[in-house]
Amino acid sequence: MIETSEFRKGLKVEMDGAPWVIVDFQHVKPGKGNSFTRTRLKNMITGQVVDHTFKSGDTLGKPDVEEAEVQFLYAMDDQYHFMNSSTYEQLTVNKDSIEEAVPYLKEETTVGIVFYNGRAIGVNLPNFVELKIIECEPGVKGDTATNATKTAKVETGYTLQVPLFVNQDEVIRIDTRNGQYSERVRK
Repeated sequence: MIETSEFRKGLKVEMDGAPWVIVDFQHVKPGKGNSFTRTRLKNMITGQVVDHTFKSGDTLGKPDVEEAEVQFLYAMDDQYHFMNSSTYEQLTVNKDSIEEAVPYLKEETTVGIVFYNGRAIGVNLPNFVELKIIECEPGVKGDTATNATKTAKVETGYTLQVPLFVNQDEVIRIDTRNGQYSERVRK
């Protein structure tokens, strides 16, 4: 069991039969009355974010959450196939479970898959991925007004806005936390 005094950002707890992660918390000691803890929790399965207040001394369960480092092998239909990096065991995950990671997955990408009670519920991506642009209009000379962008499509099929100086067949670094262009990769 986890007490409110042990709360910290990123702590995984079980509440109402579901796994939650603490996004933010604040211990409050009012001048009158008992202390309490305000928290912002995110459901690890649905992504729902809620605010909840706990009295001092309340306890929550510890969820059966595991994370395995895996390498993406290939996708077939709505099934994504991974290989566990330590045991070399292959596992198959439905697209629904990893929907937010699909635009950034290319063969041989190493990610962390989160399991709850033996079922895959999410993917922990690296903060940045490097992907090759396969489709992009050429930048027009003289179109360099403040922060002008154009649409580009990368090798995974994901489309995003990139600066005008980026061209087709170049490799770019994409921030997986917000899905935006970060920089051009020189190789």
